[in-house]
Amino acid sequence: MAALLFNAFTWGVFWWPLRQLQALGVHPLWATALTYGVVVAALAAWRPSALADLLRTRSLWVLVFASGFTNACFNWGVTVGDVVRVVLLFYLMPLWSVLLARALLREPLHADVLLRALLAVIGALVVLWPDGGGWPAPRTAADWLGLAGGASFALNNVMLRREARRPAASRALAMFVGGALVSALVAATGTQAGFALLPPLSAAWAPWVLGLALWILVSNLALQFGAARLRAGTTAVVMVSEVVFASVSAVVLGAATLRAQTVAGGLLIVAAALLAAWHEGRGERAD
Repeated sequence: MAALLFNAFTWGVFWWPLRQLQALGVHPLWATALTYGVVVAALAAWRPSALADLLRTRSLWVLVFASGFTNACFNWGVTVGDVVRVVLLFYLMPLWSVLLARALLREPLHADVLLRALLAVIGALVVLWPDGGGWPAPRTAADWLGLAGGASFALNNVMLRREARRPAASRALAMFVGGALVSALVAATGTQAGFALLPPLSAAWAPWVLGLALWILVSNLALQFGAARLRAGTTAVVMVSEVVFASVSAVVLGAATLRAQTVAGGLLIVAAALLAAWHEGRGERAD
């Protein structure tokens, strides 16, 4: 469980080093592309068979783009927006998971599935409700990035289940390739449009990129180690602690404001995620 908590802590506080890189002139999209590029090089050198498997397996490329958009949206959102708000909107994935699992895996829509989807929707409406009244809709680019990242992450998780028979190294490489490739493509587009300038020619940011690459790699290994030894339902419950790590770190370091409305909506969203974890664990026991 300690390994899973370490992974949740990693993604809960990942916004902070990204903001340090942004202060050094490295846009979060370029930071993500560079960091994941280092990890891809290391994994491909360590497991060349995983690279060969990725190149010849068409379905893994859906995972590449799902993971890529997840990382691009999440890392960009938590760097430019209110961290707690972005993380909570990202964790609407139980809603997207229900829809995608129905469309791609033909999973039935039971009452508990619809309940957690309803909780997630109500939680999102509470989080998004404007202080001065009006319709509860995304108001900033960071809001949209959080929502898009959560939808991509739901697709990522569905594809992981669909490709469960593939070697773990192939699936991991596909996700890291996605983080590097999609972020680089969006960053290059942003450079042309003028909102994601190329990183400056400086040695100041290189140690940050190398350090983050090592951190991500160790965190991924910790996730695989922990997930292989605990029930999937337990794993999902532990991973929800990412919300706690993100909220506490953001409030303490001044990157978010914690309003009663945000807390109320967040509790509903987390409840939906915990219900999904409980449902998964119950399914395992039935098996």
